[in-house]
This record gives sequence, C-alpha cells and structure tokens, in this order.
Amino acid sequence: SAICKVLVEVVDVNDNAPELVVSSFSSPLAENTVPGTVLALFTVRDRDSGANGKISCGLEDQLFFSLRPAYKNYYQLVTVRALDREQTARYVLRVTAADAGSPPLTSTHTFSVDISDVNDNAPVFNQSSYTMYVRENNAPTLLVGAVSAADADAGLNAKVTYSLAAAAERPPCSCISVNSENGHVFVLRALDYERLRQTEVTVSASDAGSPPLRANVSVRLVVLDENDNAPVVLYPAQDGSAASSELVPVSAEAGYLVTKVVAVDADSGQNSWLSYQLLRASEPGLFTVAAQSGEVRLRRPLTDRDSVRHKLLVLVRDNGKPPLSATAALSALLLKDFSDVRLPQGSPAAEEQGGSLTTHLIIALVCVSLLFLVSAALVVARKVCRRRELKAARALHGADNSQSGLADAAAAGTLPRPYCYEISLGTGSGNSEFRFLKPVVPSLPPQHCALGQGPQQQQHFPCVPGSTEDVAPHSPGTVSARHFNAL
Repeated sequence: SAICKVLVEVVDVNDNAPELVVSSFSSPLAENTVPGTVLALFTVRDRDSGANGKISCGLEDQLFFSLRPAYKNYYQLVTVRALDREQTARYVLRVTAADAGSPPLTSTHTFSVDISDVNDNAPVFNQSSYTMYVRENNAPTLLVGAVSAADADAGLNAKVTYSLAAAAERPPCSCISVNSENGHVFVLRALDYERLRQTEVTVSASDAGSPPLRANVSVRLVVLDENDNAPVVLYPAQDGSAASSELVPVSAEAGYLVTKVVAVDADSGQNSWLSYQLLRASEPGLFTVAAQSGEVRLRRPLTDRDSVRHKLLVLVRDNGKPPLSATAALSALLLKDFSDVRLPQGSPAAEEQGGSLTTHLIIALVCVSLLFLVSAALVVARKVCRRRELKAARALHGADNSQSGLADAAAAGTLPRPYCYEISLGTGSGNSEFRFLKPVVPSLPPQHCALGQGPQQQQHFPCVPGSTEDVAPHSPGTVSARHFNAL
C-alpha cells in the first residue's frame, strides 16, 4: 500500500448575492431640511470572494437624494435639494447592491421616506374679492354669502379661521359679521338704501400654525333699493292748509303754461321714475297735465263764463312695485291785467303777505330806534369826554403858565383877556389916548381904570375884558375913536 495526500482546492462560485444591512434610518423628514442631511446609514457585504465579493451600490432617484461612501463598505443616504411636502409627501428610494461575479448577483433595498409638514403656506382665498348683494329693509342676521380659503399645509397648519380685520383708513362696519368656522357672511341689522348704498369690509383668514399665517380679502356689500319712499312735491309748496295761487291772464290761448309740478323720489332706478296725472279740477276740461314733465297747461282758450278761481289736484306716482304716490294741490287765478293784482281778502296768500309786511315794518322800526339811541349815546359820551379833557388841561397848565403866557402875549403885541387902560383927557383938546398900564394877573382882584381930565380929574372904572389891539402912541390928551370904541 501506499499513502498520498490529495489537496482539493474549492473554487468559489458566485452563488451569494450581496447583503445590505441598515444601521440607522430617519423618517419622517421635515420639509425644511437643509441639503446634505444624512437620512440613512447602511453597510453591504458578500460572502463570496474575489471578484464575486466585490460590491457596488447604486440609487435610482438622483434628484433629491444620493449615496455617499463613508468607510469601507458603509454608505450614507443624504439629501441634495430642498424638499417640499406640498409637491411630494413621500419618496420611495431603491438602493441596488451588485457584485462583480459572472453572472453578477444583485440585491435591492427600499427606503420609504415621509416628508413632515412645516407651516410655510398662508391661506389662499378662492376669489381675489367678493361682492354680495342684499335688499334694503332686510331681516336681521340674514345670510348674504360666504368666503372660502384653503391652506396647502396639513394638520393644524391647514385649519383656517375667519374674522373681520380692521382697515387702517376706516373702522369695520358694525352691520356685517362673519362666521369664524365656515366663513358665512351675515347682515346683523336692517339696512336703508337711502342712508347706506354700499359698504366694504376686510375678512382675514388665519391658520393654526406656529407662527400663524394669514391672508386678507375685500368683501363689498351692495344694498339694493326697494320702493319704500313716496314722491315728495317740491313745487308748488304744500303747507297742508291751502294751495298756492298761479296767475293766468284771461287772454291766454290753448297750451299756455300755467305752472309746473316739481317732485322728487329718494329711491333709485325705476322706483324713482315719476308720472303726473290730473286727479281733480274744478273745471276738468280747462287744464291738462303732462305725464312726464308735470307741466300744467291750458287745454282751451279762456272765456268769460270761466270762473275767476280754479282749484287743481295733481297726482304724482312712481314706477315701483307696488307704486307709491303723492298729491299736489294748486289754484289758478284768472286776471285781466297783471299790473292790478289783488289777492282775495281772507285767502291764505293774502294773510301770509300781510303778516310778512307787518313783520318787516316792525323790524325796520326797531332798527331805526336802536340806531337813534346809539347815535345819541355816542354824542353825549363824546361831549362829556371833551369837557373832562378841557378841565384837566386847565387844571394842569393854568397856574404854571399864567405869568409866562402874559409875558409872551405882551412881547407878541397882544394883550390877555383881563387888562386895564388909563384914559387921560386933555383940557385943550377933544382927543384922548389910551395908555396901557399893566396886565392883571387872574388870581388878583379886579383892577380899575382911571378916567379924568388931567391929573386931578381921573376916575376909576373896572377893567374891560376883551382881545387887545396894538395901541399907537398919540399926543397927550387925544384918543383914537377905535380905541374908545374898544373901551
């Protein structure tokens, strides 16, 4: 016998597929995750050897994610772009590992990545603005419409609540309310078209995110008119007691314009279209009323048999449903000559004219009396003031300026009011002369003037006040006539 060793070498055959072992995986992933974030970490292995054990990995979707080798057979699954949950809420990633055998064997592992929501979308209304209509005199808490907004986020971030927002330039209208849950718009009270024709409010939609996002929309409420106002007659004026009188010449022909009824209606549209109709007349065949303009004209010429005074009643009606109406009462006076107009005594127009004239006369009399009293008071006050001023001036300047005033007057060739003269009459002549002695001070007792013929025949007289004149010197015993007359 003999013994030998037989060495059997087992040649590897590629009969084992690669294996992928996940070490960590993060899901869901927030949509605001920054690019480069590691989503998963895994390793691959193959029990074959040689080329059969060499493994390569690949990822099908390379738009938002990619594979990055880490260490030896470890790989990282990372994000490469920003994510948006509103576009794609879940990503399904397939990682394929293949060996280098012949034929190669592969294995696939699937990663399901959910994207979590972030409150990055504000509510959006389905219209850019809303217009709603309501008829006036509506019932309170009437539903007139609704607003609707949607949020692209999910969960609480998509829950929308509605409210009225206060505009900066105007306060919110107190007649409109909005339901916070469903956006229904209500009118809280009855509206009047003549007072409020339209109003505008701002409705805000807010989500429940943190922080919350909101959006605003304009809601315009238009009030529709109802025929709730009767026509109002402006001319002729209706005072409730009697109609105004229109003057018509007896020579007027057919078609003569007597007057025109003027009326207005506070409503709008067809509700304010007015028509006129002659409802009643003292002589129906004499007058006619234009249906559209309200002009009152003569239907035929006047005759002597027509009465002087005529009464008319005109009906004014609008075009609403149901129509509302008013009446205008007027009267016409037939006159031969307008220059001799006499209103009938006892008529309301005559009484009104007489009362107006009396009122005007009373007002004029009161004004004249007040003017006279004011003028008299001003004159008296002015005189009193001037007297007080003169007394004050004399009191201030009388004592101090008496001597200086006399000296100045003598130097200027004039004499003060109190002065004295000496009269000498010569025996041998019929002429005389004045000789000025001295001025008399006002505070001294009155002086006397001496009158005589010669030194022994002098007589004394009281001083004569008056404005003095220049005295020319004369010969002794002579006096001028003007000086004597002055004395």
